Amino acid sequence: MENLIIELVIFIIGICIGSFLNVLIYRIPKGENIAFPPSHCPKCNAKLKPWHNIPIISYILLKGKCAYCREKISIRYPIVEILTGILAVLVYKKMGIDIYSTITFFIFALFLTLSMIDFDYKAVPDSLNLLALTLSFFNSPNILDNFTNALILMGGMSLIRYYVSFFIKREAMGEGDIIFAGSMGALLGIKLSLMSLFIASFIAIFPSIYNRISKKEFELPFIPFLAIATFIVWYFNDYFLNLWSKLYE
Repeated sequence: MENLIIELVIFIIGICIGSFLNVLIYRIPKGENIAFPPSHCPKCNAKLKPWHNIPIISYILLKGKCAYCREKISIRYPIVEILTGILAVLVYKKMGIDIYSTITFFIFALFLTLSMIDFDYKAVPDSLNLLALTLSFFNSPNILDNFTNALILMGGMSLIRYYVSFFIKREAMGEGDIIFAGSMGALLGIKLSLMSLFIASFIAIFPSIYNRISKKEFELPFIPFLAIATFIVWYFNDYFLNLWSKLYE
């Protein structure tokens, strides 16, 4: 019972942080200040009351519409809040509560933010990407190893980018993907990062085919797939390390 209460408290804290992530997702790509002006409706610009900003609950009570102009509010807002709450609980269940679990949670929270921005713009802000990378150096006491792994992954991704771009005569991946790979390397180490890259590439195949056939688009935001794969491999790291050992024993 006590553990359930702790998880509930952590979930509530998580969804509140998720509410702030929504601010970052909306404002940073537009170059807007994340604190001023206060929360307002993007349609009618009416200043929102505190009770209009209660995570998840306000969306339900307002039936997904602005309290003033009744403009529809994107379902993404509560989804990001719920995902952040779940993320907070899962990190707690795996690591408990300490400085390293807190840092790890914020790294994955930034991954979620970057994923949503990448979906919208097919590009991510360096400010958030570099923040995630910097935090990843400190996700464990092995800071030097984390930094080294980040450099190796970034170097490897850069080589792949240059070679593939040369042969297909098109930009293969963005600089944001390379920075993101550094965070993966620091979090997972080399072996697990390689497995994560494989999983990300695999799950991106079908959306990529769909994009090319139905939308005639060749660009696909890759960071969301990297983020999903990184979390899966990180959470089930023992399984994937065992799998690596069996593949290369």
